[in-house]
Amino acid sequence: MLVLGIESSCDETGVALYDTRRGLLAHALHSQIDMHAAYGGVVPELASRDHIRRALPLTQQVLAQADKTLQDLEGIAYTQGPGLAGALLVGTSIAQSLAMALNVPSVGVHHLEGHLLAPMLEENPPAFPFVALLVSGGHSQLMRVDGIGQYELLGDTLDDAAGEAFDKTAKLLGLGYPGGPAVSKLADQGKPQFQLPRPMLNSPDLNFSFSGLKTAVLTLVNNQPELNEETIKDIAWEFQESVTEILVHKCLKALKQTKLKRLVVSGGVGANKRLRTRLNEAAAKRGISVNYPRLEFCTDNGAMIAFAGAMRLHAMQPGKQDYSFSIRPRWDLTELKAPQ
Repeated sequence: MLVLGIESSCDETGVALYDTRRGLLAHALHSQIDMHAAYGGVVPELASRDHIRRALPLTQQVLAQADKTLQDLEGIAYTQGPGLAGALLVGTSIAQSLAMALNVPSVGVHHLEGHLLAPMLEENPPAFPFVALLVSGGHSQLMRVDGIGQYELLGDTLDDAAGEAFDKTAKLLGLGYPGGPAVSKLADQGKPQFQLPRPMLNSPDLNFSFSGLKTAVLTLVNNQPELNEETIKDIAWEFQESVTEILVHKCLKALKQTKLKRLVVSGGVGANKRLRTRLNEAAAKRGISVNYPRLEFCTDNGAMIAFAGAMRLHAMQPGKQDYSFSIRPRWDLTELKAPQ
């Protein structure tokens, strides 16, 4: 089954082609980072308008890369939520229009399910069941995954997510947008000079809280007589140590609690080198396997939507297709069901 995937939930337009027998055939991505950088964050209306400009040219690009035409498509998948309402409407309306015109089935995909399944695109995909750490945008969650659509929430953030904490810390340090890569780059050059808290590190549950850490960074910054380059690097180092220590500790606790030996890490923060190093070291000591998507699939992309959609379309019973559509700007991952 040849499936076209369209991702447009926030500030990246991603399109990909996935074949259930041959795997990923082609993918293309346009990032809006440069456009939003001037505003210090994503402007929803600008994001929506840019998705309109990019979606169809990217679709033509991936079809050409794979030497396919629209008539070769056997299904279309699109991000139905969660995300920015206007941005979701662009991808959803284009996908459903194409599906209706081509008379092929379509399926709305949960954005976080796409991230969660992204490691399945690699040469050695993880087997079910496993624990997943989802650290994407405003989400920091630990899930038990027993199969596609079989998700149990183990832990969630009570306030800010890890990615949001990175972005807000970057702003406090006077760094650019997006904040995560900027903080990580400087952290690699820093040294242990300060001490920041590890919120909820020893809480009895698997939940996270990063709002207090952001406030601690603010206090630390305000207490510095001079915020020079070396001081910024050292604060970034300590901040990254705090976040990664918390994430690693909670992952290990979740694995122990579920008695599972496989961990999957997905989402933008999953690209953090320090997090990967600490997880790999801890996993090696405990006989645990850790799977990550390739770096280009940690951020939003069409490949993960094409794959997740293909898995659902392939398992669905054929029936009359309804091309009306709706979006889910807020959508709990645990509401999903296994494909039938």
